[in-house]
Amino acid sequence: MSEGMSRKRAVRCYYRAYTAGCLDQTCGSTLQSSQVTDLDRFKYLSVHSDESLVTSVVLTLPILKWKLHYFLLPKVKCYLKNNLLLLITVWSLCTKAVSYIKYPKACQKGIDFSRDGSYMALAERRDCKDFVSIFVCDDWHLLRHFETETQDLAGLEWSPNGCVLAVWDSCLEYKVLLYSLDGRLLSTYSAYEWSLGVKSVSWSPSSQFLAIGSYDEKVRIINHITWKKITQFEHPATVESTKTVYKEVERRPAVGTDEMSLHNITTGSTLFNTQSKYEICSLPFQIPVVKPDPDRANPKIGVSVLAFSSNNHYLATKNDNMASVVWVWNMQMMSLEAVLEQTSAVRCFQWDPRHPRLALCTGNTKLYLWSPGGCVAVQVPTEGGFQVHSLNWHCSGNSLILLGKDQLCLCYMETDEEDK
Repeated sequence: MSEGMSRKRAVRCYYRAYTAGCLDQTCGSTLQSSQVTDLDRFKYLSVHSDESLVTSVVLTLPILKWKLHYFLLPKVKCYLKNNLLLLITVWSLCTKAVSYIKYPKACQKGIDFSRDGSYMALAERRDCKDFVSIFVCDDWHLLRHFETETQDLAGLEWSPNGCVLAVWDSCLEYKVLLYSLDGRLLSTYSAYEWSLGVKSVSWSPSSQFLAIGSYDEKVRIINHITWKKITQFEHPATVESTKTVYKEVERRPAVGTDEMSLHNITTGSTLFNTQSKYEICSLPFQIPVVKPDPDRANPKIGVSVLAFSSNNHYLATKNDNMASVVWVWNMQMMSLEAVLEQTSAVRCFQWDPRHPRLALCTGNTKLYLWSPGGCVAVQVPTEGGFQVHSLNWHCSGNSLILLGKDQLCLCYMETDEEDK
């Protein structure tokens, strides 16, 4: 079987899994596929379901790279296409009507939908100024259009209740602006000046907190009443106070002579895979730190990933110059709950949408899970050296998809009912 055909089948299974129910219907999402080099493959990757069409493909042409992004609109039978960042095309799958939106801005996160799918916020760039347009997704009429007080808008994100829109400036200026649904500026937050600023932003599921990660390796928590900072979390090189520090330890299993067969070796058996377990370390604990190169652009420093648990009790963060470490914070006590040190850089982590359970991967053959009860490393039972590059939970929290370079694995969680 050719590599192109196997990649097509892998991507088709990937989309089938999502259209079968792995996407929560209450929130939008963007899917990414492998690179393709011709339009025939692009058409093949377009998967139709009863209510939506979801595709996100990068067309690599000999002269120019075209990026076509398709977004699933929650509870709306249509899809968007962002073509060459010149305009956005809205296609209705019910009436076959087509609408166009001009001047989309190419930025970190220039488009976002409210949780209930009623509104879409779009960043625009006109006459060297930043604007935000808010559209009603039912008929795509323009609800509000206003200019933002940013030098170079980098992203925007709705609060889960859909009442507040957070807008942040580029990394050259620390500025976060909070707008209401009608375009009024509610508040502006800036922690410092004359240094690299905001790197990541995330709302808590209850919309009570806004977490802002920055290049100074700190996370600042903003409350929804006064829009002022209530606390900040630092990522020190030496951890002196926390409940538990988990450190991944690898070891190779002992192999008996009966298992050393030519068949096991040639079929890509997991016989020689390293096994992992977590050890609890004593305090103080030294975190491995990688010093960024000041001569290179986009330095590997600062808090790049923020994620709240579904019950608002925990916040997981990753500091880029401590790439192998995940920090878990207790939002009730406003303190550090746990530190997880992996043997490799963390590629992706995501909370269970139903339970306080964090899944993460590091690009190897294992899946790692953390909960308030402890940590566990699970070997993915596949052959051929399947490496987990990213993951995504099912909305029920009972299963998750592990994505590799050209393969996927669907994992199911054991429940009490199954045990009985």
